[in-house]
Amino acid sequence: MPVTQSPPISFTDTAVAFASKSDLELRKMYALFAAMNNNTLVKAGGGMMKAALKWKLPVKFLIKKTIFEQFCGGETIQECLPVIEELGRYNIGTILDYSVEGEGSDQSFDHTRDEILATIDLAHRSTHIPFSVFKVTGVADSALLEKVQSGQALSSVEQASYERAKARVDAICARAHQYGVRVFVDAEESWFQTTIDELTYEMMAKYNRESAIVWNTYQLYRHDRLEAIQQAYAAAVQGKYFLGGKLVRGAYMEKEGRVATQRGYQNPINPTKNATDQLYDDALRYCVAHADRISICAGTHNEASSLLLTELMHEADLRPGDPRIWFAQLYGMSDNLTYNLANAGYNTAKYVPYGPVEAVMPYLLRRADENTAIAGQSSREFLLIQKEITRRKAQK
Repeated sequence: MPVTQSPPISFTDTAVAFASKSDLELRKMYALFAAMNNNTLVKAGGGMMKAALKWKLPVKFLIKKTIFEQFCGGETIQECLPVIEELGRYNIGTILDYSVEGEGSDQSFDHTRDEILATIDLAHRSTHIPFSVFKVTGVADSALLEKVQSGQALSSVEQASYERAKARVDAICARAHQYGVRVFVDAEESWFQTTIDELTYEMMAKYNRESAIVWNTYQLYRHDRLEAIQQAYAAAVQGKYFLGGKLVRGAYMEKEGRVATQRGYQNPINPTKNATDQLYDDALRYCVAHADRISICAGTHNEASSLLLTELMHEADLRPGDPRIWFAQLYGMSDNLTYNLANAGYNTAKYVPYGPVEAVMPYLLRRADENTAIAGQSSREFLLIQKEITRRKAQK
């Protein structure tokens, strides 16, 4: 019979959520999220920040000590080491996310490949880095990926460029396999996602024979993604390899709708948020039911989905620390999820973006614009911080 009682975990326990923060750090977070709670201020501030960076005004120190410090690990891997160690103290892993976009040249693509290889090397030496991650567009031209997906013939120059891109992807996955480090391949826009999927499954068939080393990412705001997971599972069974899947809701919703309208095809995004939430939870159910071959990471800030996954694990008699099941949130957000899950023994990790301030800030601002989960989260974060400040005052 299924177990009806939920595991003992609370996402409102702010004492656990903010255990790593001093009173001063908590007040600093309070001020930052209070500002982020003001939509007008966020929009105006984002515009001014972009302009200041573009015109090379002396604002880098201010940015680095406020929003950058809250949401990024540092400008280099070396600067991220204290963050990695601090999270590790609370049994929380770090996923170093090199958030600098390539300039479209082979030189920039090679540089990104080398940076990802460096994160894998560090993960191999550290007990606190369970995954590495990369975007295929960091090592390959997106227009070329789109052309491949459309079925158009490539010129000899384009074919050579595509082969170099595939070689970069293979180099990353080969190093990950060599060191036993799991690597996420991030999801991107639908008009070249199929190319990314096919590359990723090729890498899985090559490197996931003993365990899930290469993991694909599924954006469940797309109405066809559960079907994609099911097809990938069938292929993994037939190919006798393991499937790794990071489940997210998605990050390009407005762009997807706009491009679908411009190009005259059906919007691939679910019609409502409720439909996306349902599909996400159905995907969790499917993956847990097929944990014999599927390993998953629930990359979500959604409390209901996170709690559901703990319940599904409980019902399937999977212990909290089962190596096939992970939870992940962005660094600087949803500590009430991450720290309470880790405290209860679940495998948890933080996505920690890093890179030069000038390069990373546009990325973070775009994520804030595109991802409604981030925009809608600030109020929740603000209230939880308020609650913890009040709790601490009452204890003094």
